Amino acid sequence: MKLGLNLGYWQRNADDATESVLAAERLGYDSVWTAEAYGSDVFTPLAWYGARTSRIKLGTSIAQISARPPVTTAMTAMTLDHLTGGRLLLGVGASGPQVVEGWYGRPFAKPLARTREYVEIMRKVWRREEPVTSEGPHYPLPLAGGLGKPLKLITHPLRADIPVYLGAEGPKNVALAAEIAQGWLPLFAFPSKIEEMYGASLADAPEGFDVAAMVMVVISDDVRAALDGVKMMLTLYIGGMGAKQRNFHADIIGRMGYAEAAEHIQSLYLAGKKDEAFRAIPDELADGISLVGPPGRIKERLALWHASPVTSLLVMGPRDEPSLKLVRDLVLG
Repeated sequence: MKLGLNLGYWQRNADDATESVLAAERLGYDSVWTAEAYGSDVFTPLAWYGARTSRIKLGTSIAQISARPPVTTAMTAMTLDHLTGGRLLLGVGASGPQVVEGWYGRPFAKPLARTREYVEIMRKVWRREEPVTSEGPHYPLPLAGGLGKPLKLITHPLRADIPVYLGAEGPKNVALAAEIAQGWLPLFAFPSKIEEMYGASLADAPEGFDVAAMVMVVISDDVRAALDGVKMMLTLYIGGMGAKQRNFHADIIGRMGYAEAAEHIQSLYLAGKKDEAFRAIPDELADGISLVGPPGRIKERLALWHASPVTSLLVMGPRDEPSLKLVRDLVLG
C-alpha cells in the first residue's frame, strides 16, 4: 500500500503546509494532495508545494471539471507536470449540482458523459498527434459557426500520459474510472464494504489501477472525542453538502447500509437541528470510514484497509512530523 498526505483546501488563515509536505517527503510518503470547492483553487497550492519539493508526487483531489474547459485543465496540468519533473497526478471530478449550477453557472446534466469527453480531450491535447477536435455535445472543438480552427498544444508535454484519477461515488462513475482512468479517489471508503458496493464496478480495472482512498486519521487516547471529530465532518457532508433532492454524499452513506440514518440526519440538518443531526451519526459509520484512537487501535483497524481493494491511503488530519512518522510506521510497517 502507498501512503499519501491529503491537505484538503487551502484555508483563508494562510494555511501554508510546506513544513508538513517537506516532512512527508522526508518520511517517504508517495504523494501529497490538495482540493477545491468554492474557495481556494486546487492547482496554486500544489504548485507552491511542488516548487519546494523534489520527489513527492503532487495530486489534485479534485479539480472540478465545470471550473475549467478541458483544454484549460490540460494546459495547467501539462505546465505543472513539466515544472515539477513529471510528478503530477491529475484527479478530476464532476462535483455536485449545488456547486456546478450555483457557483459556476453551468448545467450539471450527464456528468458521466461530460467526464468521459473531458478526459478524452485532455489526452488529445497531451498527445499532440494532431490539432485537437471534438465532436462531443458537451465540449465541441472548434466551436461550430465561428472563426475558430483546430489547434495543437504549442508546448511539448514532459509526459503525454499524465495519470488521471476520477473522484467518484456512484457505481457507474466508479466503473467509468476503472475504464478510462489510472485511479479512483473515493471520499468515503468503508474498507469492509468496498467489495460489496463496488466489486462489479472495479471488476474490469486494469492492472495497477490505484484505489486512493481518503481517510481521516485522529491519533488520540480519547476514542470518544476522536469519533466525535469524524462525526462532525459527516454531519456537514450528509446534511448540508448537497441539495435535499440530490446529495451524493448521503447516497453513498445509504449504500453503505445506513440509508435510513442518512435520510434522518439530512432532515435534521436542513431543519436547523445540527446538534441532533450530529448525535444521529452512528458510531459504527464514523469508525468504519476513519482511523481513530491510540496507535494500537489504529494498527488493529488498519488490517481491514490492507485486506480491501485500497492501494493508496491518503491521510487527512496529521500535519506534524512525529504524527506523520507514526502514521507511516503503522501503515507501512
